Amino acid sequence: MPTTRSDHEAPIPGPGTELRASASADAAPPDAPLARHLLPDTADVASDGHLHVGGVDLLDLVEQLGTPLFVYDEAHVRRRCREAVAAWGDGVAYATKAFLCKAVARLVHEEGMCLDVSTLGELRVALAAGVPPSRLVLHGNNKSEEELAAALDAGVGRIVVDSFDEIGRLGKLTDAPARPANLGAMGPTQRPKVLVRVTPGVEVHTHEFVRTGQEDTKFGFSIASGAASKAVAALELLPGVELVGVHAHIGSQVLDVGHFEEAARVLGEFAAPLQLPELVVGGGLGVAYLNGEVAPTQQEWADATRHACASAGMDPETRITAEPGRSIVASAAITLYRVGTIKDLPGIRTYVAVDGGMSDNPRPVLYGSGYEAFLPRKAAAARTKVVRVVGKHCETGDVLVDEAHVPADLAVGDVLATPVTGAYGYSMASNYNKVPRPPVVFVRDGSATVVVRRETVEDLLRLEC
Repeated sequence: MPTTRSDHEAPIPGPGTELRASASADAAPPDAPLARHLLPDTADVASDGHLHVGGVDLLDLVEQLGTPLFVYDEAHVRRRCREAVAAWGDGVAYATKAFLCKAVARLVHEEGMCLDVSTLGELRVALAAGVPPSRLVLHGNNKSEEELAAALDAGVGRIVVDSFDEIGRLGKLTDAPARPANLGAMGPTQRPKVLVRVTPGVEVHTHEFVRTGQEDTKFGFSIASGAASKAVAALELLPGVELVGVHAHIGSQVLDVGHFEEAARVLGEFAAPLQLPELVVGGGLGVAYLNGEVAPTQQEWADATRHACASAGMDPETRITAEPGRSIVASAAITLYRVGTIKDLPGIRTYVAVDGGMSDNPRPVLYGSGYEAFLPRKAAAARTKVVRVVGKHCETGDVLVDEAHVPADLAVGDVLATPVTGAYGYSMASNYNKVPRPPVVFVRDGSATVVVRRETVEDLLRLEC
């Protein structure tokens, strides 16, 4: 850490600062340095002002690997996994849609989490990483017969049933006389364990595209309409499966524990009379993306959920678990870009164009999501200049940070960083404009490991006929 600084530079506190303490200064001026809680756990500012993560200088990493670049703090991800296991117990699952590669799958499994997968591709990646099938949960609102057959063949631990059509498909696949010969992983008498996904009718205060617990949704069976009860009855009559629990998910980027508590009360009242051994409340725990934002902890979420379930009459022996994703990996990562163009429009705004954009982070375009920006070469500096950070794509809407506060000496050639990009960045990345996807690097104890290599133009051409 630097021992001296200018009046405009305040050092970022060291690792381990509590989220609420870090974020309590919500009245801080917008040109203040980046808040500590938005950075990975091991982030530290060296004496030269450079930001290090996992003991690695981010600028040195860029010189080796180029930009754009996703950098993940491995220790941060491991710590969040342990917090989830401590809060929820065995059975808590990492939502792989947040970010999945073989390295992440291995890591979260090593730290005691299950993994939820929602497509054949996610299932295959988890299995390729060596995750035991019994530690996998299969999701999806429109599972194909192929996906269900693959899950049954592998012997996945749980299947979350989402529709009456799916119940029919499961009935066909698990009917003993008609069962395909390749479905051998379950054994001749073992029945796959399933949960019924229900919609509790809770509408959370988040973007409409990531709300899933309200009545008007493509997911699950409505409790209020009676569809959920009918689904339970249908599954209980299905001889080839074992109904073990109820599942729900109310939305994503939820920052108010009260919404989780409300949903848990509804779920508890529905599930208690069924006397099933498991209840899964899904994921959705939000994270802070901007200076001044705060987010609940895993423990606060778990405590509120269990309290509501107990008040609703749930058997205390019921295994209550969850499926966090964003809260495990989001703030573990930083995306690094190279500034290529600065265009000042007097009286209007300044545009700063980087070598990535909506192809590696579509969240601002999809949801209007906000991000901060900073320069890793002077990570603790005041950010007195307001610019719009845009990408290189042929879209006016290709905006990464609408009003980014950056140091006044930002220049072409600088490395510019956006924090909290570990969830729904690479996982939602595309090849729009035929731009290859960036690599993913894990840093830990002074070493960097490429876990997903940079895509090339040759990779893009391999699918061409």
